[in-house]
Amino acid sequence: MNVDEYIVPGFLANGISAGIKEQGRKDLALIFSEVPARTAGVFTTNCFKAAPVLVDMERISSGMAQAIVTNSGNANAATGAKGYQDALAMSRAAAMGLNISEELVMVASTGVIGHPLPVERIEKGMGPLVGGLRREGIPDAEAAMMTTDRFPKMSCRKARIGSRDVTLCGIAKGAGMIQPNMATMLAYLMTDADIDSAALRTVFSEGIAQSFNAISVDGCMSTNDTALILANGRAGNRQIRRRSREYAPFREMLFAVLDDLCRGMVRDGEGATKLIELVVDGARTEGEARRVAYAVANSNLVKTAFYGGDPNWGRIISAAGSIGIPLPVNAVRLVFEEVCLFEAGQGTAFPADRVAAIMAQETIRVRLELGMGNKGFRIYASDLPFEYVKINAHYHT
Repeated sequence: MNVDEYIVPGFLANGISAGIKEQGRKDLALIFSEVPARTAGVFTTNCFKAAPVLVDMERISSGMAQAIVTNSGNANAATGAKGYQDALAMSRAAAMGLNISEELVMVASTGVIGHPLPVERIEKGMGPLVGGLRREGIPDAEAAMMTTDRFPKMSCRKARIGSRDVTLCGIAKGAGMIQPNMATMLAYLMTDADIDSAALRTVFSEGIAQSFNAISVDGCMSTNDTALILANGRAGNRQIRRRSREYAPFREMLFAVLDDLCRGMVRDGEGATKLIELVVDGARTEGEARRVAYAVANSNLVKTAFYGGDPNWGRIISAAGSIGIPLPVNAVRLVFEEVCLFEAGQGTAFPADRVAAIMAQETIRVRLELGMGNKGFRIYASDLPFEYVKINAHYHT
């Protein structure tokens, strides 16, 4: 990995071990913008929101932030009033170390639920964390966010916007409890673009809808999901607004980074061996397409079939037909890559060798055509291997 690929003008980062996790693994991360940045965020819709999520949801209303401090190994979730105060103490320690207003610090935690946050260790680690901030530190921050992740999720793009070069980088963690809204995930995006607050909120929400809110590993929703974007304006471009011509290239760049990150989450998937790109089209509404897509993507029978390399089309159509939408049976088609497995109400005489080769691919593209309209929805999903059970049987609250 070339760390120079992950440098955003005006941003510094670091990740260290503060003793929250065992064996000296990195567990405390900091991202810092040298100037206050416009910010937008999307958070879990779970009723049992973790303390740091509650803090961030209050602070995001200002539209400005300058730092994100994150710990892994402890979710600070279901920890009551003490947990909320601990989240504030964590952000206060970062603010003091950086000499900025506490209101400009966003805070996040990930790990086991229900354990008190070791605030003293975090406060003790804040000095080395701040002292080690550097422009090449984004990969270290990513490493400090990871829990059961098998590999880091990072992506960076550059684009010419107006007369200026603009950079956008994103990092994320997440491998299990992946289901909207959003997944068990943290994702941070940093850009030097100058973009107004309304445009930033809009484009980020649109991007999340098509990325982190269009994936599934196990159908389980977390308590700590947080996605944030900071834009510090250092590029000096003409300010991006929703109706300006600069909006489209920025949107394209953002969507590409988000797509990279969410595909990485699904591919990680706590033991996952396959990434399934499922497109449901021909629906009457996008909502119906979405419901069908999740019914298929969250079916354990479908997931285990993909893990076993079994093109079990019966499980897919059964899942699609189970949610109360009156599908026109004879109009439905199911296609793996370019091969049709089901149409006119029955299975086809598909070429077994070709389908076996498809099932052996790491990424499999599946299209389910409903034959009712012109709306669709795409979702990324993983298979369900033995390793998932092993990991989660021993990952306790």
